[in-house]
Formats: sequence, structure tokens, C-alpha cells
Amino acid sequence: MAVLLHEGDLPGDLFAPGPVAVDTEAMGLNTRRDRLCLVQLSDGRGDEHLVRILPGRDAPVLKAVLEDRARLKLYHFARFDLAVLRHWLGITATPVYCTRTASLLVRTYTDRHGLKDLVRELLGIEISKAQQSSDWGAPHLSEAQKDYAASDVRYLHRLKEELDLRLAREGRAALAEACFAFLPWRAELDLAGWPEVDIFAHG
Repeated sequence: MAVLLHEGDLPGDLFAPGPVAVDTEAMGLNTRRDRLCLVQLSDGRGDEHLVRILPGRDAPVLKAVLEDRARLKLYHFARFDLAVLRHWLGITATPVYCTRTASLLVRTYTDRHGLKDLVRELLGIEISKAQQSSDWGAPHLSEAQKDYAASDVRYLHRLKEELDLRLAREGRAALAEACFAFLPWRAELDLAGWPEVDIFAHG
């Protein structure tokens, strides 16, 4: 297993056929203000690839992977990542599977749906979130930052397998698919100015 950092773009299509796990790191949580700094990817075979996004430089190989409609993208909290990728790279990175959304549908016995909580309960692995709030725009990323970023995609394939079993068991697989299909539009609503408003709510 290796964590590989690429400057500006992927060097080529490095991934086996099938789903690819995706995560992003930005300068903050305000999508329009805080620039995208890093995109992390893994095809579940053991290596994690980190792509540093360089201002003013295109990333055609990365975009091609993310826009490939034949390749499922696995996220944790896809709503944020989809909005960031849409705003800063101009792409719609679909089709989507969101482990946080799936968790909310089947782990109704808890209000803890963070990635750390999911990995601990479903996989029995402890991961650190110590680098979550750090300077992702720094000219050099520390080893701790790189390992943290990689861990955000390292377990998503295995989480999907476990969550799919629970979705099927609870009869909510079709509901989950409908939610996943809507997430790109939820991200568009965020970007269009409705981040905190439920437009379907009464009153």
C-alpha cells in the first residue's frame, strides 16, 4: 500500500475497472470562497492517489476519471465533494454512492455518521482526524496530512459492501439509490444559494 502525491493532475488512468473512492480537501467549508486544494482517489486495490490542484492549471486526466459515467464514485458526504468539484473543476462527478447517506438510512440507532464512526463500527478500525483542520494550500504537505487525506478514501469500498448488506436487509436499497441520484442536484442547490433551505418543507 502506498500514498502517491501527484502535482496538478494524474499521470494517467491508474485505476482498475470499477468504483473509485473520491474525497476532497479545501481551504475551508465555504465552497465558493475556499479553493479546492486536493483530490484523493482509490480503486480499492491498496494505493491511494492524491492530486494537488494547482491554481490556473487544468487537470484533464483527473477530470476524465471523475466524469466517467461508467465508473461509480464512492464518497463520504458526497454533497460537499460534488459541490466543490463542480465549482472549482467545472465537472459533475457522477454516478454517486455516499456512505454517509447510506449510514443515515440504516444506522437509525445512532446520530454518529462521521467517517471515523463508520470505520470503527463496521470495520473495527480506528482512524485519526487530527489533520482535518489544517492548511491544505501549503506548498508542502506533511506526511501526517497525506496519510489523513489517504485515509478518507482508503476504506470506502469496504464500507460500501457492509452498508449494501444493511440496505438490503432493511429494504432500503431502492430508496438509497434515489437519494444518491439526487445528490448532484442537492449540490447544485447549495451552489445556487439554497444551502440551508429545504425547498420541500412546508411553511
